[in-house]
Amino acid sequence: MSETILVVNAGSSSIKFALFDVGTSGRLAPGAHGQVEGIGTAPRLTVGTGGSASIDRPCPKAATHQGALDEIRHWLGEHLRGGVVRAVGHRIVHGGQEFATPVRIDAAVLAALEQLIPLAPLHQPHNLAVIRAVAESMPEVAQVACFDTAFHRSQPPVAQACALPRQITDMGVRRYGFHGLSYEYIASALPTLAPEVGDGRVVVAHLGNGASMCAMRDGRSVATTMGFTALDGLVMGTRCGALDPGVLLYLMDQRGMDARALERLLYHEAGLLGVSGISSDMRTLLASGEARAAAAVDLFVYRISRELGSLVAALGGVDALVFTGGIGENAATIRARVCTDAAWLGLALDRAANEAGGPCISRSPAPPSAWVVRTDENLMIARHTQRVLTASAAPLSAPRR
Repeated sequence: MSETILVVNAGSSSIKFALFDVGTSGRLAPGAHGQVEGIGTAPRLTVGTGGSASIDRPCPKAATHQGALDEIRHWLGEHLRGGVVRAVGHRIVHGGQEFATPVRIDAAVLAALEQLIPLAPLHQPHNLAVIRAVAESMPEVAQVACFDTAFHRSQPPVAQACALPRQITDMGVRRYGFHGLSYEYIASALPTLAPEVGDGRVVVAHLGNGASMCAMRDGRSVATTMGFTALDGLVMGTRCGALDPGVLLYLMDQRGMDARALERLLYHEAGLLGVSGISSDMRTLLASGEARAAAAVDLFVYRISRELGSLVAALGGVDALVFTGGIGENAATIRARVCTDAAWLGLALDRAANEAGGPCISRSPAPPSAWVVRTDENLMIARHTQRVLTASAAPLSAPRR
């Protein structure tokens, strides 16, 4: 009987999923992937199988995350044809100070994750809602939590610190960093793709609707642009990135904005969308002739270049710059502009290789070189899930509502 690991990434109005078949040797083979989007409004199931059995259909019963999961389970029953889901691996945005490695979920773990909701109020509740839904619908299936913050726990204490009174930092206010599963995948892929830099000083730019950068030495996080929340650092699709906290005090005093109004502004109305007034999508902005679109792109690139200098300083030099994420992997124009701005490091762009998508996009593999590497957070989660199950001898009780 074939076994499968189901990887789940839950958002506020969608559940993305991917299947990985577990071979007899334990090797993971990617299978179908898809999502239920529009939960609560106009839910729709889309699935890509790599063949003729792709699906795109409405699923009106998916008014909640439980309903969406039921829709996915129904499709799984048809797709697996007698195979079984061995485990479900979840992307959990925040692991706080307690969770530095992936962990099998039981009632105690779920309770601890609920305590972290104030640290990631826009993400954590949806992650946990799906964990509960799986426990309700598939109580016999093991679940594993994989944390976006865990990779950055290797940073030195000074890189994680905030200059605030100790009674506040003792509450958990510190720099956590995010996109860790993506960075961890890149760290695992580089020794094969580019062995000359795999264990060196590398800056990875994960550029997408959410964007951040990470300085790595020997495949371990040294510093990153995101901090206490996923708002910090680079300009993003609708998020502001680094911002003088005095701006918030000003808006509270002069505009009477409360916490929820500031939350809407910083998470949903800022970034590329706010600057351009046109779109949060880099493809739309690059295709636009509007000066506002150009201004948004200019600011996006400028902040990357500024943060690159900061991260190179944290590393004491750099051997390679790696682009990943939706923009990093697909927007040759953005890569070219960042590399041109990085000429002061000695980086020389190979324009033809860049237009072709790499993987090496610098004129010489000698440091510093530049690369394009497609990230695979789902595979990273599946690997972690498999390792946790292998290391777990005794079955644990599933969390319940």
